[in-house]
Amino acid sequence: MIIPASCHLYCRDVQPIPLSLARAGRELTEPTMSLDGEWVGFVQRWRGASSINAVPLMDGGVERQLTFGPDPAAGRGLGGGCFSWVPNDDGLPSFVYAAVDGELWWQQGTDLDRLTHHGRAVRAPAVRGDLIAYVLDEAEVWLLDLVGRETQRLDDGRHAFCFDPSVSPDGRIVSWQGWSPPDMPWDGSVRVDCALVASTIREWALTDAAVQQPRFTPHGEAVHIHDGSGWLNVHVDDRPVVSEPIEHGGPTWGMGNRSFAFNDAGTHMAFTRNERGHGALCVVDMASGVIEQIGRGVHGQLSWVDERLAALRCGARTPTQIVCYDARTWQRKTLAHSQPDVWPCKVLPEPELIEVESRDHGVTLHARRFVAGQGRVLVWVHGGPTDQWQIDWRPRTTYWWSRGWDVLVVDPRGTTGHGRAYQQALHHSWGRLDIDDTADLIRHAQVSGWASPDSTVILGGSSGGLTVLGLLADHPELVAGGVALYPVSDLKSLTKVAHRFEAHYTETLVAPNDGSPDSEAAFAALSPIHRAGRITKPLLLMHGADDAVVPVAQSEVLAARIAASGGDVDFVVYADEGHGFSRPDNVDDEYNRTSAFLDRIAG
Repeated sequence: MIIPASCHLYCRDVQPIPLSLARAGRELTEPTMSLDGEWVGFVQRWRGASSINAVPLMDGGVERQLTFGPDPAAGRGLGGGCFSWVPNDDGLPSFVYAAVDGELWWQQGTDLDRLTHHGRAVRAPAVRGDLIAYVLDEAEVWLLDLVGRETQRLDDGRHAFCFDPSVSPDGRIVSWQGWSPPDMPWDGSVRVDCALVASTIREWALTDAAVQQPRFTPHGEAVHIHDGSGWLNVHVDDRPVVSEPIEHGGPTWGMGNRSFAFNDAGTHMAFTRNERGHGALCVVDMASGVIEQIGRGVHGQLSWVDERLAALRCGARTPTQIVCYDARTWQRKTLAHSQPDVWPCKVLPEPELIEVESRDHGVTLHARRFVAGQGRVLVWVHGGPTDQWQIDWRPRTTYWWSRGWDVLVVDPRGTTGHGRAYQQALHHSWGRLDIDDTADLIRHAQVSGWASPDSTVILGGSSGGLTVLGLLADHPELVAGGVALYPVSDLKSLTKVAHRFEAHYTETLVAPNDGSPDSEAAFAALSPIHRAGRITKPLLLMHGADDAVVPVAQSEVLAARIAASGGDVDFVVYADEGHGFSRPDNVDDEYNRTSAFLDRIAG
């Protein structure tokens, strides 16, 4: 099934996007209304540095940079966990922020004060009056009293991971998200409530469900998102605010997601929707249940004070921006832009939504096609694998579309945004089911006449790179070649990596790492490195020398085995790069090498 976009715009209608424009701009995250409703603060990352900026809403809205101390530890995308406003009566901006030095800092106008001396990594400060709850090393929840400067640890160590603390309106309860391996946060996580006076801890959990974004309504009721129904919906206590087969949040890859927000009176709640990749912003009347859609596009980081609702917003034609909605009229005002104001946004494409039945039948697979209409398809596989590329601002997609490539963004099983069952279906099948699902979507593209095998190329990074390698080994007849960026190729070796957050990822996606014959067989069968000799189609392989998530040694062994079998592999290692490339010269080289590779194998 093809669900058409609102209109077709083809790449021949625009000039190719320059590479310098595709990698230009700044990253914006975490728009947050100040407590008095007079400022919208946010975090920017630009050219290797970061700062907290703010737009005053009462005097014309001129953007100002606020921080002058250690750079803030900025989140990415719809994540945050960097700063929180502090009550202040003198009119000067007052906030606490987690800095790149790992400590918590308090800035009041020109006064800058270091609040912690842990020598570790502080994240996600949450302020309520004189109390600040925060997370240490993603594992411990602490409370700091701004008056007496006393600190105390709140959690009891029962969970290996603690995220996103929140303080109740009366200052009596601190809540957070907790989970322990082998679960990842989207597999099984709980809400933990700590009563400060009694020093008691209790958990709120569901069987076969994950809880995220634990917070409070303005009246002090517990509110959070969980997927106990099969879909990530917002709940107050155990009551869904809106029960629907649509996701109201995304996977917890980091701290600080805010996909819902209440007005001050608690009478209305704003929330986001993920509608098969499309985003929407809605408001629900808590008494009547009536829902009003107030905005299109992917929204996140919601913050509501008085009559203003701030958010991060973007779309296929909309570069990431900080916006503010007037809650009386729902008129939208843009406060900050991420990109140079020269993008030809009006002629950029909106994708078609693609739905295809899987080869094992009964399961609908999902993808989005950006139509260039010139008979070439670049199949792009997201990383994760527990993630999704929504229809948001992605200059890389537009760059290749403007050069005559259809871009098919695939959502094989394991992808988020399509309900818990679809996401959990990849358990014990990472390196098999995602590859076969991608093959089914490619076959659909070729049967539909969009491209032939000789003009189809698959591309992906990290987990998406694993899918690239597996498809080249198992379904080489479908593509002319592939591009793999810092790919996973040896699943067994991932169990030895010290990257704490993902250290146990394979226990659910592959098998328990217990050394048993069945476990060893599963790791071997699902790892593309053991099928390297079958990769005969051209492969462009790129990796960062300092990658702490997927060590470059995996790609070194893979490239050697492909070459030893007579395969066509171009292997590049970038110095001073980790899991992803950020240095401008390396990014330029990646694009240029990819362009030359595509010209060579697909014309």
